[in-house]
Amino acid sequence: MRISKSWMVAAKDIKVFLRKRYTLYSMLIFPVIIGIGLPAVLYLVISRQGNLLGIQHLTDLMNAFSFFFVIGASAIPTLLASYSLVGEKVEKSLEPLLATPITDSELLLGKGIGAFVPSIGSLYISSIVFMVLTDLVTHSTLGYYFFPNWTIGILLLILLPLMSILSVEWSVIVSARATDPRAAQLQGILIVIPMFVIYVATEVGAIKLNTGTIWLISGAAFIADIILFFLSTRTFQREEILTKWT
Repeated sequence: MRISKSWMVAAKDIKVFLRKRYTLYSMLIFPVIIGIGLPAVLYLVISRQGNLLGIQHLTDLMNAFSFFFVIGASAIPTLLASYSLVGEKVEKSLEPLLATPITDSELLLGKGIGAFVPSIGSLYISSIVFMVLTDLVTHSTLGYYFFPNWTIGILLLILLPLMSILSVEWSVIVSARATDPRAAQLQGILIVIPMFVIYVATEVGAIKLNTGTIWLISGAAFIADIILFFLSTRTFQREEILTKWT
């Protein structure tokens, strides 16, 4: 595999994403909301409840809010990866790319990198803003800076990349059969549902979001990554796309 070829595909896709308002907004709006909006929610909660808000409840709430970055890692790459495949077909630029001397693995890796890098970059920047603002809001109540800690460290450095990769692989599977970018994105966003279920479970107290839970979710995501990797490479058929897509 020639990594240089994959990077060329990725660089081209990133330039396209930055020029397209729809994909650019998709990449930025969600991180901005969770990076600034969630600390604002914490500020309102603390202002209204004051001393009635227990320390344990506050820290559990902050851990639960940090899981929104995992939800973002599931959603944003799906929007970008599905557009990069089906969007090129709609714009009549996929066939010339598939006709070039580049292997399927090099092409898929390039498409994956092109969706992964801007998504994970925007989420990491947003996470820094989230941690700084959250610490400023909660320091007077807790008496110490809550972030960074081991829980969000494992979440950002392990679970976030694994979920982004899973999202890209799922998008390849969906996009290989779709002919419309919006339809591909709607189907691809289904990958977010399990993460929402986990978030709701933490809110109702069914599970506790700690390092053990995050390691368990990360292990499941890693196994799913391996399974979807083989499925995505088998689903992406260059000859079928060139001859049957209309």
